[in-house]
Amino acid sequence: MNNKPQISIVIPLYNEVESLPELTRWIEEVMNKHRFTYEIIYVDDGSKDGSWEKIQELKKSNPNIKGIKFRRNYGKSAGLNVGFEAARGDVVITMDADLQDSPEEIPELYDMIVNQGYDLVSGWKKKRYDPITKTIPTKLYNWATRKMSGINLHDFNCGLKAYKNTVVKSIEVYGEMHRYIPVIAKWAGFTKIGEKVVQHRPRKYGVTKFGIERFINGFLDLMSITFISKFGKSPMHFFGAWGTLMFVVGFGFALWLGIDKLFLDTKGKLIAERTEFYIALTAMIIGSQLFLAGFLGELVSRSSSTRNHYLIEEEI
Repeated sequence: MNNKPQISIVIPLYNEVESLPELTRWIEEVMNKHRFTYEIIYVDDGSKDGSWEKIQELKKSNPNIKGIKFRRNYGKSAGLNVGFEAARGDVVITMDADLQDSPEEIPELYDMIVNQGYDLVSGWKKKRYDPITKTIPTKLYNWATRKMSGINLHDFNCGLKAYKNTVVKSIEVYGEMHRYIPVIAKWAGFTKIGEKVVQHRPRKYGVTKFGIERFINGFLDLMSITFISKFGKSPMHFFGAWGTLMFVVGFGFALWLGIDKLFLDTKGKLIAERTEFYIALTAMIIGSQLFLAGFLGELVSRSSSTRNHYLIEEEI
Protein backbone atom coordinates (compact mmCIF):
# COMPACT_ATOMS: atom_id res chain seq x y z
CA MET A 1 0.00 0.00 0.00
CA ASN A 2 1.34 3.45 -0.96
CA ASN A 3 1.50 5.63 2.17
CA LYS A 4 2.64 8.75 0.34
CA PRO A 5 0.27 11.59 1.32
CA GLN A 6 -1.55 13.70 -1.23
CA ILE A 7 -0.76 16.91 0.65
CA SER A 8 2.14 18.06 2.81
CA ILE A 9 1.39 21.20 4.84
CA VAL A 10 4.62 22.94 5.86
CA ILE A 11 4.21 25.45 8.70
CA PRO A 12 7.27 27.33 10.01
CA LEU A 13 6.60 28.97 13.36
CA TYR A 14 8.19 31.06 16.07
CA ASN A 15 6.45 31.56 19.43
CA GLU A 16 2.92 30.63 18.30
CA VAL A 17 1.91 28.24 21.08
CA GLU A 18 -1.59 29.72 21.48
CA SER A 19 -2.47 29.30 17.79
CA LEU A 20 -1.31 25.72 17.30
CA PRO A 21 -4.27 23.75 18.78
CA GLU A 22 -6.87 25.77 16.84
CA LEU A 23 -4.86 25.67 13.63
CA THR A 24 -4.37 21.90 13.90
CA ARG A 25 -8.06 21.26 14.49
CA TRP A 26 -8.99 23.47 11.54
CA ILE A 27 -6.60 21.66 9.20
CA GLU A 28 -7.87 18.26 10.41
CA GLU A 29 -11.47 19.27 9.71
CA VAL A 30 -10.68 20.40 6.15
CA MET A 31 -8.56 17.34 5.37
CA ASN A 32 -11.17 14.90 6.71
CA LYS A 33 -14.04 16.69 4.97
CA HIS A 34 -12.34 16.35 1.58
CA ARG A 35 -10.83 12.93 2.38
CA PHE A 36 -7.26 13.98 1.68
CA THR A 37 -4.30 11.97 2.91
CA TYR A 38 -1.94 14.47 4.45
CA GLU A 39 0.90 15.33 6.76
CA ILE A 40 1.46 18.49 8.79
CA ILE A 41 5.11 19.47 9.16
CA TYR A 42 5.62 21.99 11.95
CA VAL A 43 9.07 23.59 11.91
CA ASP A 44 9.76 25.26 15.25
CA ASP A 45 12.26 28.04 14.61
CA GLY A 46 13.75 28.10 18.12
CA SER A 47 10.57 29.11 19.99
CA LYS A 48 10.83 29.99 23.69
CA ASP A 49 7.12 29.94 24.60
CA GLY A 50 6.46 26.19 24.75
CA SER A 51 5.51 25.77 21.08
CA TRP A 52 7.60 22.60 20.76
CA GLU A 53 5.96 21.00 23.78
CA LYS A 54 2.57 21.83 22.27
CA ILE A 55 3.58 20.17 18.97
CA GLN A 56 4.62 17.04 20.89
CA GLU A 57 1.25 17.04 22.66
CA LEU A 58 -0.67 17.44 19.39
CA LYS A 59 1.34 14.62 17.83
CA LYS A 60 -0.09 12.17 20.38
CA SER A 61 -3.62 12.67 19.04
CA ASN A 62 -2.73 13.02 15.35
CA PRO A 63 -0.09 10.71 13.83
CA ASN A 64 -0.06 12.85 10.65
CA ILE A 65 1.86 15.54 12.51
CA LYS A 66 5.63 15.79 12.12
CA GLY A 67 7.84 18.20 14.01
CA ILE A 68 11.27 19.67 13.44
CA LYS A 69 12.86 21.89 16.09
CA PHE A 70 15.78 24.21 15.43
CA ARG A 71 18.26 24.73 18.22
CA ARG A 72 18.05 28.49 17.68
CA ASN A 73 16.13 31.00 15.58
CA TYR A 74 17.23 30.93 11.94
CA GLY A 75 14.30 32.66 10.23
CA LYS A 76 11.33 31.72 8.09
CA SER A 77 13.37 30.83 5.00
CA ALA A 78 15.33 28.24 6.97
CA GLY A 79 12.11 26.72 8.29
CA LEU A 80 10.65 26.45 4.80
CA ASN A 81 13.83 24.98 3.36
CA VAL A 82 13.97 22.20 5.95
CA GLY A 83 10.22 21.63 5.68
CA PHE A 84 10.55 21.27 1.91
CA GLU A 85 13.22 18.63 2.39
CA ALA A 86 10.93 16.63 4.68
CA ALA A 87 7.75 16.97 2.58
CA ARG A 88 6.54 13.77 0.85
CA GLY A 89 3.16 14.87 -0.50
CA ASP A 90 2.35 15.27 -4.19
CA VAL A 91 1.31 18.86 -3.42
CA VAL A 92 3.09 20.98 -0.82
CA ILE A 93 1.14 23.75 0.90
CA THR A 94 2.87 26.43 2.97
CA MET A 95 1.04 28.59 5.45
CA ASP A 96 1.74 30.70 8.52
CA ALA A 97 0.96 29.48 12.03
CA ASP A 98 -0.72 32.68 13.25
CA LEU A 99 -4.22 31.79 11.93
CA GLN A 100 -4.10 34.61 9.38
CA ASP A 101 -4.11 31.99 6.59
CA SER A 102 -7.27 29.90 6.20
CA PRO A 103 -6.96 26.11 5.69
CA GLU A 104 -10.28 26.33 3.82
CA GLU A 105 -8.26 27.53 0.81
CA ILE A 106 -6.29 24.28 0.58
CA PRO A 107 -8.71 22.19 -1.55
CA GLU A 108 -8.86 24.81 -4.31
CA LEU A 109 -5.09 25.31 -4.22
CA TYR A 110 -4.68 21.53 -4.50
CA ASP A 111 -7.02 21.47 -7.48
CA MET A 112 -5.08 24.23 -9.26
CA ILE A 113 -1.87 22.20 -8.96
CA VAL A 114 -3.24 18.72 -9.73
CA ASN A 115 -6.00 19.41 -12.24
CA GLN A 116 -5.09 22.79 -13.74
CA GLY A 117 -1.41 22.03 -14.17
CA TYR A 118 0.19 24.89 -12.26
CA ASP A 119 3.71 24.44 -10.90
CA LEU A 120 3.15 27.02 -8.18
CA VAL A 121 0.12 28.96 -6.96
CA SER A 122 0.60 32.00 -4.76
CA GLY A 123 -2.11 33.42 -2.51
CA TRP A 124 -3.14 37.05 -2.91
CA LYS A 125 -4.46 38.71 0.24
CA LYS A 126 -6.44 41.33 -1.62
CA LYS A 127 -8.02 42.65 1.56
CA ARG A 128 -5.48 42.87 4.37
CA TYR A 129 -5.72 43.49 8.10
CA ASP A 130 -2.04 44.31 8.69
CA PRO A 131 -0.86 47.67 10.05
CA ILE A 132 0.24 50.30 7.52
CA THR A 133 3.89 49.83 8.60
CA LYS A 134 3.68 46.35 7.06
CA THR A 135 1.41 46.95 4.08
CA ILE A 136 3.39 49.82 2.55
CA PRO A 137 6.74 47.93 2.45
CA THR A 138 4.88 44.89 1.10
CA LYS A 139 3.36 46.87 -1.77
CA LEU A 140 6.75 48.38 -2.57
CA TYR A 141 8.41 44.95 -2.70
CA ASN A 142 5.63 43.49 -4.79
CA TRP A 143 5.92 46.30 -7.33
CA ALA A 144 9.72 46.08 -7.49
CA THR A 145 9.70 42.28 -7.76
CA ARG A 146 7.11 42.34 -10.57
CA LYS A 147 9.25 44.77 -12.53
CA MET A 148 12.51 42.92 -11.99
CA SER A 149 11.23 39.35 -12.39
CA GLY A 150 8.55 39.68 -15.04
CA ILE A 151 6.17 37.59 -12.87
CA ASN A 152 2.76 39.23 -12.62
CA LEU A 153 1.80 38.42 -9.03
CA HIS A 154 0.15 40.88 -6.65
CA ASP A 155 1.43 39.35 -3.40
CA PHE A 156 4.80 37.60 -3.54
CA ASN A 157 5.09 37.53 0.25
CA CYS A 158 1.84 35.71 1.01
CA GLY A 159 2.65 32.71 3.23
CA LEU A 160 -0.16 30.63 1.73
CA LYS A 161 1.20 28.95 -1.40
CA ALA A 162 0.90 25.60 -3.17
CA TYR A 163 3.64 23.77 -5.06
CA LYS A 164 4.22 20.62 -7.00
CA ASN A 165 6.56 18.42 -4.97
CA THR A 166 9.14 18.63 -7.76
CA VAL A 167 9.28 22.41 -7.34
CA VAL A 168 10.19 22.38 -3.63
CA LYS A 169 12.75 19.65 -4.22
CA SER A 170 14.45 21.76 -6.91
CA ILE A 171 14.95 25.04 -5.07
CA GLU A 172 16.74 26.27 -1.97
CA VAL A 173 15.61 29.11 0.26
CA TYR A 174 17.80 31.16 2.60
CA GLY A 175 18.12 34.64 4.12
CA GLU A 176 14.81 36.44 3.47
CA MET A 177 14.37 34.65 0.13
CA HIS A 178 11.04 33.07 1.11
CA ARG A 179 9.26 36.14 -0.23
CA TYR A 180 10.89 35.58 -3.63
CA ILE A 181 10.18 31.84 -4.01
CA PRO A 182 8.17 32.41 -7.23
CA VAL A 183 11.24 34.13 -8.71
CA ILE A 184 13.52 31.27 -7.62
CA ALA A 185 11.06 28.73 -9.07
CA LYS A 186 10.92 30.57 -12.39
CA TRP A 187 14.72 30.70 -12.45
CA ALA A 188 14.75 26.92 -11.90
CA GLY A 189 12.51 26.42 -14.95
CA PHE A 190 9.01 26.22 -13.40
CA THR A 191 7.16 28.83 -15.41
CA LYS A 192 3.47 28.02 -14.91
CA ILE A 193 2.86 30.24 -11.91
CA GLY A 194 -0.67 31.16 -10.86
CA GLU A 195 -2.42 33.28 -8.26
CA LYS A 196 -5.52 32.87 -6.13
CA VAL A 197 -7.31 35.46 -4.03
CA VAL A 198 -7.34 34.18 -0.45
CA GLN A 199 -8.76 35.27 2.87
CA HIS A 200 -6.63 37.31 5.23
CA ARG A 201 -7.72 37.03 8.83
CA PRO A 202 -6.70 39.38 11.65
CA ARG A 203 -4.06 38.00 14.01
CA LYS A 204 -5.82 36.30 16.92
CA TYR A 205 -2.90 35.51 19.24
CA GLY A 206 0.63 36.76 19.79
CA VAL A 207 2.40 39.61 18.03
CA THR A 208 3.75 40.13 14.53
CA LYS A 209 7.38 39.22 13.86
CA PHE A 210 7.76 41.94 11.21
CA GLY A 211 10.47 44.51 12.01
CA ILE A 212 12.50 47.20 10.26
CA GLU A 213 15.38 44.76 9.77
CA ARG A 214 13.15 42.66 7.49
CA PHE A 215 12.54 45.73 5.33
CA ILE A 216 16.29 46.26 4.91
CA ASN A 217 17.10 42.57 4.48
CA GLY A 218 14.29 42.17 1.99
CA PHE A 219 15.71 44.95 -0.19
CA LEU A 220 19.17 43.40 -0.10
CA ASP A 221 17.76 39.97 -0.93
CA LEU A 222 15.86 41.46 -3.87
CA MET A 223 19.17 42.73 -5.22
CA SER A 224 20.73 39.33 -4.57
CA ILE A 225 18.01 37.33 -6.29
CA THR A 226 18.15 39.65 -9.30
CA PHE A 227 21.90 39.16 -9.60
CA ILE A 228 21.83 35.43 -8.87
CA SER A 229 19.06 34.76 -11.38
CA LYS A 230 21.29 36.15 -14.12
CA PHE A 231 24.83 35.42 -12.97
CA GLY A 232 24.56 32.94 -10.06
CA LYS A 233 26.08 30.07 -12.01
CA SER A 234 28.62 32.21 -13.89
CA PRO A 235 29.67 35.25 -11.81
CA MET A 236 32.67 35.68 -14.13
CA HIS A 237 30.26 36.74 -16.87
CA PHE A 238 29.42 39.84 -14.81
CA PHE A 239 32.61 40.66 -12.93
CA GLY A 240 34.90 39.48 -15.71
CA ALA A 241 33.15 41.57 -18.34
CA TRP A 242 33.25 44.77 -16.30
CA GLY A 243 36.77 44.03 -15.08
CA THR A 244 38.04 43.51 -18.61
CA LEU A 245 36.35 46.71 -19.78
CA MET A 246 37.87 48.76 -16.94
CA PHE A 247 41.32 47.26 -17.50
CA VAL A 248 41.19 47.93 -21.25
CA VAL A 249 40.14 51.54 -20.62
CA GLY A 250 42.98 52.02 -18.13
CA PHE A 251 45.51 50.32 -20.35
CA GLY A 252 44.37 52.47 -23.28
CA PHE A 253 44.98 55.61 -21.23
CA ALA A 254 48.39 54.35 -20.16
CA LEU A 255 49.35 53.49 -23.75
CA TRP A 256 48.27 56.91 -24.96
CA LEU A 257 50.31 58.57 -22.21
CA GLY A 258 53.37 56.55 -23.22
CA ILE A 259 53.06 57.48 -26.91
CA ASP A 260 52.44 61.11 -26.00
CA LYS A 261 55.51 61.17 -23.75
CA LEU A 262 57.81 59.59 -26.34
CA PHE A 263 56.71 61.41 -29.48
CA LEU A 264 54.54 64.45 -28.72
CA ASP A 265 55.54 65.92 -25.36
CA THR A 266 57.83 68.92 -25.81
CA LYS A 267 57.64 70.31 -22.25
CA GLY A 268 59.33 67.38 -20.48
CA LYS A 269 56.46 66.94 -18.01
CA LEU A 270 56.61 63.73 -15.98
CA ILE A 271 53.85 61.17 -16.64
CA ALA A 272 53.16 60.92 -12.89
CA GLU A 273 52.33 64.62 -12.83
CA ARG A 274 49.48 64.21 -15.29
CA THR A 275 45.87 63.56 -14.23
CA GLU A 276 45.40 60.98 -16.96
CA PHE A 277 48.04 58.77 -15.31
CA TYR A 278 45.97 58.36 -12.16
CA ILE A 279 42.80 57.71 -14.16
CA ALA A 280 44.62 54.95 -16.05
CA LEU A 281 46.12 53.48 -12.88
CA THR A 282 42.79 53.49 -11.02
CA ALA A 283 40.92 51.90 -13.95
CA MET A 284 43.47 49.07 -14.27
CA ILE A 285 43.42 48.39 -10.51
CA ILE A 286 39.59 48.31 -10.41
CA GLY A 287 39.53 46.13 -13.51
CA SER A 288 41.95 43.65 -11.96
CA GLN A 289 39.93 43.54 -8.72
CA LEU A 290 36.66 42.94 -10.55
CA PHE A 291 38.24 40.16 -12.58
CA LEU A 292 39.61 38.59 -9.39
CA ALA A 293 36.15 38.90 -7.74
CA GLY A 294 34.65 37.01 -10.67
CA PHE A 295 37.29 34.29 -10.40
CA LEU A 296 36.70 33.87 -6.66
CA GLY A 297 32.93 33.88 -7.26
CA GLU A 298 33.34 31.00 -9.71
CA LEU A 299 35.28 29.01 -7.10
CA VAL A 300 32.70 29.68 -4.37
CA SER A 301 29.70 28.84 -6.58
CA ARG A 302 31.21 25.49 -7.42
CA SER A 303 32.31 24.48 -3.94
CA SER A 304 29.71 25.92 -1.53
CA SER A 305 27.78 23.18 0.28
CA THR A 306 27.09 24.73 3.70
CA ARG A 307 24.71 27.60 2.94
CA ASN A 308 21.70 25.67 4.23
CA HIS A 309 23.27 23.92 7.19
CA TYR A 310 21.07 24.24 10.26
CA LEU A 311 21.38 22.63 13.68
CA ILE A 312 18.26 20.60 14.39
CA GLU A 313 17.79 19.80 18.07
CA GLU A 314 14.97 17.26 17.83
CA GLU A 315 12.51 15.64 15.40
CA ILE A 316 9.32 13.64 15.82
